[in-house]
Amino acid sequence: MTTDSPHPTLVLVYQRTSLPWIFESAERAGIDLVLVPRPDEAVSEDRLPPAVVDVLQLDIETDRAGALDALRRRYEENAFQGIVTLYDPAVPFVAEAAELLGLPGIGRDVALGAQDKRVMRERLAAAGLNVPGFVRLDEPADWEKAARLTFPVVVKPAHGFSSLGVTKAESPQRLKSVVDEVWRTSASKLGQVDGLVVEEYLDGPEFAVESLAHGGDVRILTIGYKGDPQGPHFEEGVYRAPAALPETVQDDIRREVIAAHKALGITDGPTHTELRLRGGVTPYLLEMGARIGGSGVSHYIASGVTGIDFAAQALRIAAGIASEPLGSGPLPTPVGAAANYIVPCGGYGRITTISGLDELRDDPRVDHVVQMLFPGDVVRPYPDFTGYPAFVLSRHASIAETEEFHRFLEQAIRIEYADDTDHSHEGQA
Repeated sequence: MTTDSPHPTLVLVYQRTSLPWIFESAERAGIDLVLVPRPDEAVSEDRLPPAVVDVLQLDIETDRAGALDALRRRYEENAFQGIVTLYDPAVPFVAEAAELLGLPGIGRDVALGAQDKRVMRERLAAAGLNVPGFVRLDEPADWEKAARLTFPVVVKPAHGFSSLGVTKAESPQRLKSVVDEVWRTSASKLGQVDGLVVEEYLDGPEFAVESLAHGGDVRILTIGYKGDPQGPHFEEGVYRAPAALPETVQDDIRREVIAAHKALGITDGPTHTELRLRGGVTPYLLEMGARIGGSGVSHYIASGVTGIDFAAQALRIAAGIASEPLGSGPLPTPVGAAANYIVPCGGYGRITTISGLDELRDDPRVDHVVQMLFPGDVVRPYPDFTGYPAFVLSRHASIAETEEFHRFLEQAIRIEYADDTDHSHEGQA
């Protein structure tokens, strides 16, 4: 393949080609992509999305220094204008690579601060933002430090992602066993554990906020409802936008999220923020990812609600060709509703049947059925995190229609498991 092109070129790290949105936005924006595929995904050059002009194999997880050196050599031989990822664990690597090559980016310290939930909590608290009581644990034996918190509490890996290992402890008597369990689970899935954070449980519904920062300005695009998970584990279920919230609560969320960007130092690029409304009214950030969330699902939601090509805007910022600051005005007026139904595992074991998905592919309300788990895959019990069976992405005229559609999906999709304790074949997350 060749990258000789008049178009700006970005290196895209660890994006699955089965999730199309970022590739489609790049094509619309006239941006070429050099794809760094995930290690567990074999890509065929004759089936790559049109925006992909080259493939570069890097192992950023076990040979970080080698991957940085390979990128440097690639840049010297055939320059590119930026580097991006939608894969949360790769965000610090991408920031470090951009810093090394003098490309647009947020810098490694900012990236690590946003990803490490301990550092994020400390920086938000120092800025006077809403933060639950929390304690950082560097070793499992430190669990007693968190016993002074108000229970229930939530234990989570400092560098975790999705719902991996996140577990609620109802009482101080349960804390040690939960800390030990989360540590073991995180070690087995992440390879190493840099530490945990234990924080007071926030009682209230969960929301996601999609934002775009440029030159220090932050534009909130959408606020979406993410359900009201109670634990002990926090499997994601729905994402519906725009959220039906009073204007005063939306304003409070906007102010908190914009202030969090400043506190964490995120001045450029997309962010995906998850928060809870404590008592149904007061926003408390759970985390802020310096990326487009959900491997591109956040783009689908934000674009479906606003009509703005979220990913294209983010790619232009990464390439250094964004034209002007965004301003930080009110949320864009919705042009429709968009939703993601995250099919629940509903159990664990070896999957024998997944019914109801094929019929949805022809449903006019559905744009995408993205299936990640299949018959024969094994779903492990929580707090382990195998992955989500499927996403059902749809657009609707109103948020009421999305709610009705999701009630239909709850009945229409079924996963059946064999009575099989052999977990030798894990599902592909």
